[in-house]
Amino acid sequence: MLTDDADLYFLYNLIISEEDFQSLKVQQGLLIDFASFPQKFIDLLDQCITEQGKDNPRFLLQLCCPSTTLGHGPASLNIVETNAFKHLTHLSLKLLHGTDVEIKKFLASCLASVKEEKLLLEQKLRQTEEDLSRQLSYTQQTLSEKSRELDKLRSEWTAQTTSLSSRHSQDMTAEREKALETQTRLQQQNEQLRRELESAHLRNTQQLQDRLAELESSNRDLTEKKYKSDSAIRDLKAKLVGLEEESQRAKQQVLSLRRENGTLDTECHEKERLVNQLHTRVAVLEQEIKDKDQLVLRTKEVLDATQQQKVRNVEGKQLQISKLEATVKSLSEELIKANGIIKKLQGDMKALVGKIKVKNTVTVSQEKLLQETAETLHREQKELQETQQLLRQREEEVSKLKEQLEATVQKLDESREVLKTNENVITWLNKQLNENQLSRKQENAGAFETPPAPSSGAGLRMGSTSHNLLGSRSFPPSSGQGYPITSTLNSKLSFPLSAGPRPVSHCQSSGPKAGLSLLLTSLLSFSRAVGLLIPGSYYCSYLPKRFA
Repeated sequence: MLTDDADLYFLYNLIISEEDFQSLKVQQGLLIDFASFPQKFIDLLDQCITEQGKDNPRFLLQLCCPSTTLGHGPASLNIVETNAFKHLTHLSLKLLHGTDVEIKKFLASCLASVKEEKLLLEQKLRQTEEDLSRQLSYTQQTLSEKSRELDKLRSEWTAQTTSLSSRHSQDMTAEREKALETQTRLQQQNEQLRRELESAHLRNTQQLQDRLAELESSNRDLTEKKYKSDSAIRDLKAKLVGLEEESQRAKQQVLSLRRENGTLDTECHEKERLVNQLHTRVAVLEQEIKDKDQLVLRTKEVLDATQQQKVRNVEGKQLQISKLEATVKSLSEELIKANGIIKKLQGDMKALVGKIKVKNTVTVSQEKLLQETAETLHREQKELQETQQLLRQREEEVSKLKEQLEATVQKLDESREVLKTNENVITWLNKQLNENQLSRKQENAGAFETPPAPSSGAGLRMGSTSHNLLGSRSFPPSSGQGYPITSTLNSKLSFPLSAGPRPVSHCQSSGPKAGLSLLLTSLLSFSRAVGLLIPGSYYCSYLPKRFA
């Protein structure tokens, strides 16, 4: 059945029986049977669906409908495969248009399905409305509860914030008091720590200087040892080169002796083979001599017999006997010569064996000498490696000592910079003292013109002004670093003038001298607070020069 959702009157159907399929198979040349036809038809439709989104689809599904003017005739459904050569039709089916009864049945089934879908949608809508109404009531209830809880939490939060703010203010005041106490305590500890660090720094500088001298002496010793080890290494390398040359020469001699030994072995084998050949020849000649002796005996017997029997042939037989004797003599001479040759070859063989023994002893001695030279070379190489390793260790020690020396020099430079800054502070203090003394002289000159107030009050006022003058100034920056100490001055010099030890009490007097002594006392306490060890006798020795 073929329908169209946009046109409800579009209805084509086709029913194929097995007989119809056989006729279709014959007409279109199909190769499948009736059982597999539906699945193959579905596969072709799937291929048409997959190819429909492409620009050049391979499989096409064509529906050829007749014109509406001619009535509702049969339509043809074609499955076509396209290629570069032609359009190949795999299957062509003729579909019949539906009758009025079939169209009515189709429309009725469509209306029934639409009504069922409508009922299902109405049920889902009612169910969703009920669910949403329940959720709305539940959310409204929870919202009211959460709002009440929010109001309660707000009231609790305001109460807690007020209590925490009051508690925080109390804690802040307590902490401020504690911080002031800890600040004063830490300032005292800082003064003590500065004094201790200064003394420790002096000790460390002295120790580092001593250590530097020791390291320089050890460095000189190590450099001397290094030079000695370098000279020893050069000597060992020269010895090693000589030993390697000797070993190469010994190896060449051993190779030449081995080649000579091989040639002598080949000569010896050839001589032995020749001796064996001569022995075989001697044995053959001896066998021939035996055969000739037997033949001579037989001939003698025959001769005796023939002498008895044939007197006539005596002369011929005598000739034969003389010939045989001549052959026997010649054979005996050849045998004597062969024995002489054998003896000569045996002597040569003995001489060759003696030479081979001498060569073997020489080669053994050469191999022993070569082995000894190899062992000495190995020992020398081992000693060279040990000396190189010792040299590397010495170099590592020298590098470590150099690093320590650089660190000590750096520390010494830092200590020199600190001393330089201290000297700058001392010069600045001397300058302030000179300025204060000049101002005091000017005040004293004015005091001689106008009667001064009582001496004790004047001294106190002058001391306080000098104290304020020092408290309101700060040191100029030194060459290496700045010295911001205004806050330190204000905190360290905030003590009453009537209390505390006075290191220059024997130089105090009434009037301007008393104010200057108070100024010197405050400067001395400030210098000790900063970390400068300035003796009090310096100020006392300085006062009489200005107010003698």
